[in-house]
Amino acid sequence: MAEIALEKSWLSVLEKEFTKPYMIGLKSFLQEEKRAGQLIYPPADSIFRAMNITPFDRVKVIILGQDPYHGAGQAHGLSFSVPNGVPIPPSLKNIYKELIEDVNIRQPMSGDLTSWAKQGVLLLNSTLTVRAGQAGSHQKKGWEQFTNTIISKLSTDRQGLVFLLWGAYARAKKELIDQSVHFILESAHPSPFSAHTGFLGSKQFSKTNELLLSVNKTPIDWEVQT
Repeated sequence: MAEIALEKSWLSVLEKEFTKPYMIGLKSFLQEEKRAGQLIYPPADSIFRAMNITPFDRVKVIILGQDPYHGAGQAHGLSFSVPNGVPIPPSLKNIYKELIEDVNIRQPMSGDLTSWAKQGVLLLNSTLTVRAGQAGSHQKKGWEQFTNTIISKLSTDRQGLVFLLWGAYARAKKELIDQSVHFILESAHPSPFSAHTGFLGSKQFSKTNELLLSVNKTPIDWEVQT
C-alpha cells in the first residue's frame, strides 16, 4: 500500500501511519489475500482515489460510507460512486432522488461522482477494500483506524467542514469531529431499507451549501458531470 502514490498534501498528513503496526498488519493481510487468489475491490490504483482526487487542503465536505461495493466493476475508490456505464446502485438512486427534490438537479445518467470529488467532496469509505462478493470481508483489519485518523486530522487541522453522516455506522464517527469548528448533518442511510425513515426529505445537499456559504466557501454544484 505504501508503494501506491498518495497525493502530496495527504502524504504529509498520513505518512507516519504507514509505519505503524496496524498498517503493517493490514498490508500483510492484503498481501495474503492476493497470494490466496482472492479478487479484491477496488483495483489497487484506486484504493486511495478519494484522497488523490480531493487534496487535504481542498476538502470542504465529507460523505462517509462503510465498505466499497463488492460487485464486479462497481468500486472505484469513492463512497457511493460507481464508474460511468455501471448500473446505478440502490442507495445512489435514493441519493439522486433526494438531490432532484432538494436542489432540482437533472436526473443523472451516470453513477460516477468524480465531479463532486473534484470540488472538494471527500467521498470516504471507512474500509477501503473488500473481497469480491463478500460485503464486510475487510472490516476490522486496520482500515478503520486509518480512516478514523483521516477524519480526526480533518477535524483538528481544518475549519468549517461539513460532515454528512448517513446511518448509524457513519453517525458513530461524531466523536472524532470537533463540532465547535465543524458542521455535522445527520440522517438515515440512503439504502432502500432506511431511506424513507429520514434520508428522503432531509435536504442534506441544500443545507450543506448553506453552511458552506456561511463560512465564505463556494457551494457545491451537485449536478453529476460525466
